[in-house]
Amino acid sequence: MLDLAPVLLSAGDAAVTVLPEAGCRLGSLRLGAVELLRTAQDIADPDGDVFGYGSFPMAPFAGRVDRGRFNNGPVRHRLPLDLVPHAAHGTALRGRWRVAAPPAVTEAGMSAAFVHELAEPWPYPGRVSQLFELSPGQLRITLAVEATQDSFPAQAGWHPWFRKRLREGGPQAALDFAPAWQEERGPDHLPTGRRIDPTPGPWDDCFGFPDGVEATLRWGDELALRISSDCGWAVVFDEQADALCVEPQSGPPNGLNTAPRLVTPIEPLEVTTTWSWTSTR
Repeated sequence: MLDLAPVLLSAGDAAVTVLPEAGCRLGSLRLGAVELLRTAQDIADPDGDVFGYGSFPMAPFAGRVDRGRFNNGPVRHRLPLDLVPHAAHGTALRGRWRVAAPPAVTEAGMSAAFVHELAEPWPYPGRVSQLFELSPGQLRITLAVEATQDSFPAQAGWHPWFRKRLREGGPQAALDFAPAWQEERGPDHLPTGRRIDPTPGPWDDCFGFPDGVEATLRWGDELALRISSDCGWAVVFDEQADALCVEPQSGPPNGLNTAPRLVTPIEPLEVTTTWSWTSTR
């Protein structure tokens, strides 16, 4: 029987809650009494809006896949359309995860690891794992996609929902980043393949970071959160009133078709992201 209870990690005044039963997402990230993420309690229907809260892993693909279709060599596959007219954000989010390494105290803080066995509707056997490492000043997450039989194209990344305001009446989050380019977005919300100079927001757009993602969220003089990753792309979505997303991912939206990264039994896909925070009071 799988243990699907929430898993709490804490270090200093930082605490995170991992929800294995909800796609192994972060359900909460608190610094003292301050919650940084939009939580399930903040939305009307968490079961019906699985994309809308916390911070969830995107695997074995990230973002939208054009009409749910992708090829693996000569073989064409079709995924369910859960963000019509496209498939979106991977299948691991809706799958069952188990604890691979229970919470443990480390020299820096605490860690825990989780695993998900890929299954339908993903057409290939494989495994997705996440390792969370929390210290008083940062959270590091490692996400890996492995093929256990046949090779397949894959992507990986994260979709966090950060609160625009950490308290009622508080300063609104401002995003500081310097991407090398922006993927031009077509009317179907997929990149056209043309790279353009970054444009002002609001955004539901993908940006290129050839040296790895670097971005900082600042809530006035209250808190600064640095987001870094070895991923080469990040989607920024800030069109909602209460939350914004900065989503490191290993390829652009529809990357299963336009920039496939082949995962083999001897060569998994592994990416990391680190969130570091500093109080500016």
